[in-house]
Amino acid sequence: MASLAWLTFLVALTALWGAAEGTAAGGFVLQFVLIVTGAVVAVIALAFAPGVRRLHWAGRLLLTGTLTCPVTTGLAIGSWIYVG
Repeated sequence: MASLAWLTFLVALTALWGAAEGTAAGGFVLQFVLIVTGAVVAVIALAFAPGVRRLHWAGRLLLTGTLTCPVTTGLAIGSWIYVG
């Protein structure tokens, strides 16, 4: 969650800077929201897939957490390096 919070903060800050400059940042924010929504839908679809659904609830959470944590953490680390 901390990685996703950092990425959301970064997008919001970029949109605010763009709005202060008079640049339309709605497309950038919309793209971010669509990517996050798509990722959430994919994780939910994975959690309720027939093969995964047979797992115990703790196993399902472990599987989805194992798959989603490196992606958001990698994006957050990449943005920290890029932003400086």
